[in-house]
Amino acid sequence: MTTFRSPALAETPADITARLLELDRPCWIVRTDSGTVAATTDDWAAGARGQVLAAVPPLPAQRLGDSAFRAAHGVRAAYAAGAMANGIASPTLVIAMAEAGYLASYGAAGVPPLAVDAALAEISGRLGDKPFACNLIHSPSEPALERAIVDACLRYGVRCLEASAFMDLTAEVVRYRASGLVVNQQGGIECRNRLIAKVSRVEVAELFLRPAPVRLLRQLVESGQITAEQAELAERVPMADDITAEADSGGHTDRRPLLVLLPELIAARDRIAATVPGAAAVRIGAAGGIGTPDAAASAFALGAAYIVTGSVNQAAREANQSAATKKLLATAQFADCTMAPSSDMFELGVQVQVLRRGTMFAARAHRLYDLYRAYDGIEALPEQVRKELEDKLFRRPLADIWQECVSYFTERDPAQLVAAEGDPKARMALVFRWYLGLSSGWSIRGAADRLADYQIWCGPAMGGFNSWVAGTYLAAPEHRAVADIADQLMTGAAYLTRVAQLRAAGVRLPAECARYAPRPTEE
Repeated sequence: MTTFRSPALAETPADITARLLELDRPCWIVRTDSGTVAATTDDWAAGARGQVLAAVPPLPAQRLGDSAFRAAHGVRAAYAAGAMANGIASPTLVIAMAEAGYLASYGAAGVPPLAVDAALAEISGRLGDKPFACNLIHSPSEPALERAIVDACLRYGVRCLEASAFMDLTAEVVRYRASGLVVNQQGGIECRNRLIAKVSRVEVAELFLRPAPVRLLRQLVESGQITAEQAELAERVPMADDITAEADSGGHTDRRPLLVLLPELIAARDRIAATVPGAAAVRIGAAGGIGTPDAAASAFALGAAYIVTGSVNQAAREANQSAATKKLLATAQFADCTMAPSSDMFELGVQVQVLRRGTMFAARAHRLYDLYRAYDGIEALPEQVRKELEDKLFRRPLADIWQECVSYFTERDPAQLVAAEGDPKARMALVFRWYLGLSSGWSIRGAADRLADYQIWCGPAMGGFNSWVAGTYLAAPEHRAVADIADQLMTGAAYLTRVAQLRAAGVRLPAECARYAPRPTEE
């Protein structure tokens, strides 16, 4: 068996980078007799060939973050692909990530219950015991959707739920958590249904750091959805196993800076742990704006237990997104994003972050929300405004759109129609949500006649990613595989962490060594 031994000293920037990229070996930085800086992974050469300036220990990419995250979820790295709604985070994407040893969340938000059921059947059938997650988005205007997703997850034994956009706890998210609580052989509480809560506010994080509210547990017991024993156990454990600090991300976001949000959530966790001991074990991860190795390394340096990517995966081959949209995403720059009214929380004025470049969706969605606020119903709209909407935006009479809404919600959530029956403003909201809801579907399908109406959820991470991969094999969307993106980001984060450690020790490396470029795995 041949033992690999690096050349004694590497003095060129390319060779120093190569030594630092041997992540599973220590690396010494020395000053040679000629005064140049060199790197070596040979301990004998380090001591014999020059003055040792600093050294860094091995740092495989799998060692970044919290080992408890890897153990709890059964994955090889503290990295997850977050859910992208409308099934953009597709079964194919989830399966590819799981087979590569990563966690990924199926994008169930906005997907009809029957399609969610079929997707979970496909994923669980292909993966068996390999871990994956399903997204549960807070749907205050459509509680039946939350119920349907939880029902499907329990039916298929999905052991991890990614809860997003919650402003308060609901009976359904509590039902999922409590349904998986058992007493193990050692007498401790085993949480078989793991929960990852994605939040952007401390007050929401606190809800998940504490046990489920007694009032909700009581309701669930009385309705026979959980047992009295499960309710008692739920009063003794936090709602979540992991909390993701969602910073400036695509889709639902408060656009919080990660540099502020992540430390705030870690501090909140530690504060609450003083009175809720179980909260101490809740891991705090980072999401939003993570599209480069530099961003990933920064998140881990801030104390993130794990990182979550989203926007960058939308342009991957496995994402359920059209080629036209992936092309737009691949040309986006970090400033090409804006906010627009959301479909699922339209009446509340909640907004989502979308791609601005190449589409007029954001401006048109704002126009609809302004009309919703200004008028009491479709019938109250001025004739000229109504004609403009029918001719340019909806391209059909608004009365026809309403009939489509009736058919849609009769199957999806009849309670919406009951609420709108005597409320013209509620009917107008459903009609306007027709456009907001279909716009993402046009993007997914690549509807050529609706290019200007594409709703593409996107955060600044996409632009950062495109700048990072420019001129490399990952520049073209057809070369972007979701697991390879994960590998490259984590490898780069580990490499740049070593560079930062050397800088902290006072070592000045050549500028070329401060950047990690994607490298095909075959190299």
